[in-house]
Amino acid sequence: MTGIPAPTWSSVPTSWTATPIPGVLMALATIGYAVLVVRLRRSGGHWSIWRTLCWVAAMVVLVLALNSALARYSMVLFWVHMIVHLLMIMVAPAFLVAAQPIRLLRDGGGARMRSAVDRVVGSKVWRYLTSPALTVPLYTAVIVTTHLTGFQQAMLQNMWLHDLELVLYLVSGYLLFLPLIGDELIGRTLAYPLRIGVLGLTMGPDTLVGVTLMMTDKVLAPAFAEGRMMGWGPSPLSDQSAAGAIMWFAGDGLMMVLMVVVGFQMIRSGNGMHSLGPWLDGIRRQATLGDTAVGDAAGGDADMDIDDEQSALDAYNARLAAMHGLPPKPRDAERD
Repeated sequence: MTGIPAPTWSSVPTSWTATPIPGVLMALATIGYAVLVVRLRRSGGHWSIWRTLCWVAAMVVLVLALNSALARYSMVLFWVHMIVHLLMIMVAPAFLVAAQPIRLLRDGGGARMRSAVDRVVGSKVWRYLTSPALTVPLYTAVIVTTHLTGFQQAMLQNMWLHDLELVLYLVSGYLLFLPLIGDELIGRTLAYPLRIGVLGLTMGPDTLVGVTLMMTDKVLAPAFAEGRMMGWGPSPLSDQSAAGAIMWFAGDGLMMVLMVVVGFQMIRSGNGMHSLGPWLDGIRRQATLGDTAVGDAAGGDADMDIDDEQSALDAYNARLAAMHGLPPKPRDAERD
């Protein structure tokens, strides 16, 4: 993309770019969201206005990133591209997760849709797709690969790579935030301290890329400067350094904001099942007693205190007996 003139106060507000396919998809999704909200409320259900506003905010952010002057000048200024990047991988996904479209689809889509959503969110594939064990490496790979390799230069020369990049940003950000922000219906619940820890962990790739772009003396994507008519704007290295600063400070800053939001959610919830202590205790109970079904079959007690040595020993022996097909020995049986 070449020959873009320098921005002016009059040209920036009118520099809009048409994106027919994303525009149609966003319009259809918004209409579908509104229809489901109306259906749910007519059937007597409740849907928070806050979730609807979050959906509208997500659409506004996507329009700004894809159609406004940001989209046009992101092809000739690396630092503007970085703003678009953060909008696509962090801001828009966070609003989409807060809007809870999956829960709305289940609650407002009828019995068949409810059954279909339950099957999906209960599947092993979905649990893997929303697990931090996948989403954190995916987020890291997308951030590092698209900025510290030759991808940016290739993206500026091939529009299909540009479109792929934006899709990768949106998808990787959305999958990352699904189990971490709010209470969207995804079939799993992570303890709040773990959510905060994962968000803190993902600041690492943002910092790595930001610092690298600021400190390197090699221009990674000279095509940014080549696309400016009459050579206006900062030097390639200054532009690249500014992009790195935005990635580092703004990227980490947005993650810190989300960590604060999750912290407030943890305080407000008052739900012990979302705290770290019961989560760790559940893992210890699982390792000691096995599945609840096995424990019940062996005469176990779901409310048993596994810190009671004799109770834990009896339950563990009962579990071993059940695993080998032997009848469980009554806990209060007399000893010979």
